[in-house]
Amino acid sequence: MIHSHRQYIHLCWRYARAVLLVLLLLLSSGCTSLFFFPMQPHVTVPSTLGYEYRDVFVRSADGTRLHGWLIRPVGPPVGTLYFLHGNAENVSTHFRSTLWLVDRGYEIFALDYRGYGLSQGKPDLPEVFDDIEAGAHWISHYLSFAGAQRRPLYLYGQSLGASLAITFAHRHALFSEQFDGLVTEAAFARFGTIARHVASRHWLTWSAQYPAQWLIGRRYDPIDAIPGLDGIPKLMIHSYDDEVIPYRFGRVLFDAAQDPRQWIATTGPHIRAAADPQVRQGMISFLKRYAHQENVPILSLSDNRKDP
Repeated sequence: MIHSHRQYIHLCWRYARAVLLVLLLLLSSGCTSLFFFPMQPHVTVPSTLGYEYRDVFVRSADGTRLHGWLIRPVGPPVGTLYFLHGNAENVSTHFRSTLWLVDRGYEIFALDYRGYGLSQGKPDLPEVFDDIEAGAHWISHYLSFAGAQRRPLYLYGQSLGASLAITFAHRHALFSEQFDGLVTEAAFARFGTIARHVASRHWLTWSAQYPAQWLIGRRYDPIDAIPGLDGIPKLMIHSYDDEVIPYRFGRVLFDAAQDPRQWIATTGPHIRAAADPQVRQGMISFLKRYAHQENVPILSLSDNRKDP
């Protein structure tokens, strides 16, 4: 009996040490350990797939050198989308999901946050918002220099990039003057909630899910930012089948938004909505509508289906 009691105490101590280790990692790295998983090498470039592009280098507010790609369509662009990718790898593994837009005549500016791809530094918040702002300044100046000030410009984010885009739009004082609208796919409402969700999926971090939520706090939460984006056209896309960022995390964010807003519910894996032709049609309709092309119908894919 004494031996069993000692074994129990030993197991409890090992368990407590594991939890303490996770908490120390969270405290020492802030948001980075749960939200940013950069990869430096590029796996491909747009030209290997037959797309014209140019390398873009910009400086963030603290001087960090950032890299991105400007991918151009054949012929004059009908609009430009500033693309913010998700939390893993780099622009070279994410840009393919935007190429269908290039085929439709849109220009894509895809930026790597600090620490990703050829961008210098180490990713963390709030510095990544400075990176996004540096990219926004660059694309604005580029369009002005190209004599394309009236070309429609949209901010388009996927996954973590979608949530960052919402908070950035609220923090960026001139957003409504610079951008014609905001498109998000698989955004989440709260950083702490998604951190808890991620921590709960692994045995090593399972016990730290609630402390992780508490440590991250609510300073950058999109759900606190999105009500302030009234007057800014918003298209929000989410899959019922998304296991990385569950559907309910995105829907609660949409419910907090003000008009003009549109929701497209789809099916399929995380950030694969563009595989659905109806989603593509809905997105193009949105882009055309807010490019001041009137009488373009807005397609809603969720009106005839109940949310789970």
